[in-house]
Amino acid sequence: MARIAVIGAGMGAMAAAARLAVAGQRVTVYERAATYGGSVGRFERDGFVFDTGPGLLHLPAVYRDLFVKTGKEPLESRVRLGQVDPASRHVFADGTDVRLPNASRGGVVSALDAALGAGAGERWGEFLGRARDAWDRSRRPLLEEPLWADWRVLGRDPYPAVRQRRLLRGARRATTVAEIGAWELADPRLAALLDGYALSYGLDPRHAPASAALLPYLEQTFGSWYVGGGMRELARAVYERCLARRVEFVFGAEVGRIVEKDGAATGIELADGTVVEADHVVAGIAPGPLVERRLDAEGDVRPAGVDAMPPGRFTVLLALRGAREPGAAHRTVVHSPDAGAEAAEVFAGRTAARPTVTVLRPDDAATRPDDGHEAVTLTATVAPHGPVDWSDAALRERYADVLVAAAGAAVPEIAERIMWREVRTPADTAALTGAAGGSVPAPALAGAEGRLLLPANSTRLSGLYRAGGWAHPGGGLAHAGMSGALVAGLIVEGADFRGSR
Repeated sequence: MARIAVIGAGMGAMAAAARLAVAGQRVTVYERAATYGGSVGRFERDGFVFDTGPGLLHLPAVYRDLFVKTGKEPLESRVRLGQVDPASRHVFADGTDVRLPNASRGGVVSALDAALGAGAGERWGEFLGRARDAWDRSRRPLLEEPLWADWRVLGRDPYPAVRQRRLLRGARRATTVAEIGAWELADPRLAALLDGYALSYGLDPRHAPASAALLPYLEQTFGSWYVGGGMRELARAVYERCLARRVEFVFGAEVGRIVEKDGAATGIELADGTVVEADHVVAGIAPGPLVERRLDAEGDVRPAGVDAMPPGRFTVLLALRGAREPGAAHRTVVHSPDAGAEAAEVFAGRTAARPTVTVLRPDDAATRPDDGHEAVTLTATVAPHGPVDWSDAALRERYADVLVAAAGAAVPEIAERIMWREVRTPADTAALTGAAGGSVPAPALAGAEGRLLLPANSTRLSGLYRAGGWAHPGGGLAHAGMSGALVAGLIVEGADFRGSR
């Protein structure tokens, strides 16, 4: 029985802990905060309940597999999991309004044709077909296998871009999200739809590789799911699964450094000086600041945003008087009139004047004091804390006003219905999770010469492993769960591990 010290109680770290415990390891999780879940948090006041992290789950199969493999029972026995339909409503700058059904490619095509005009749906459907090809080509190395030693082969973009013929000029192919929108989708609203997916994951559509087409493909193929009571209930279920498998948790325990001896990780030292011996250390955070040596050889994969911090999330939690109207969409995206200008501001470290705003309105009695009130969450992708001083109270309130004004396109009379609001910025994310600038990691993507790959789960320091959003295969609830599975496989099976099955 090996001793495993896990740093952090985020979703990826807990997923690894549960799997390792089932494999017979003695696992202890050390978390600097007072609770589990990392960014999957909750805010409660006056009977209103809000998620402060992800609001929906994609690829629920990741957590279904976790529960089956660690207890032979379905995830649905621990949480209320249901598909959201429509999957999303989109309001574009010209007033066009479209609702996209959940996990129905044919339904999406029909909805886009009806709202945007004949041919729009067909173009989007053909785009999703190419995205499926990219998914088939990259799924295993990106999500189910440890990062290849020859990771540079993933620098080639798997998206089969359409060859664009031009009079008196050479043919061209889209290499970025923005170019797909301009050259293949050929409708500014379809382009805004695609740009919105990239921005929501913290990617710049002007530079994100064409392989980012995987993001709408995954959502529109495998669906969008909501956990009754809020996504925090998923974190609770994973935490309780860990406890049931005898994983120990120590909260309020900040790790000061990873102890090294003879080129191997041999334990951790807490901030109070306590040394804990371990045979393996799993870091659910970026472990670089906790070690004395460089964890990657020169030229190895670097975390996304090494030259500039990735963006964060600006969130406004709204307690509204008045009932949620019948037929209201769970999620509405109010698109910026100019996604390119929005990205230029965000990725230059400034506040965008007209951001894309996502409005979450769960039809869930557990989130409101009664049916005469409603809990609504607004989010936008913004520059991280540092380039923008998100601790500035006046700026926070002004920008919250910007999001509320935009959300008026999704929620009738929203401004008049507000009882109170709570604002969360990247500065709050940084304080809660320790992530530099409150940045939120994006999922790993092939292409772009490997710039959007995340560091491998194993490191040059023997016995030290990375799990969670800042490691392969990147950010997001599903990807965090995958990273936990990969780390557990590497520790239990060692060099023979070839990936999740």
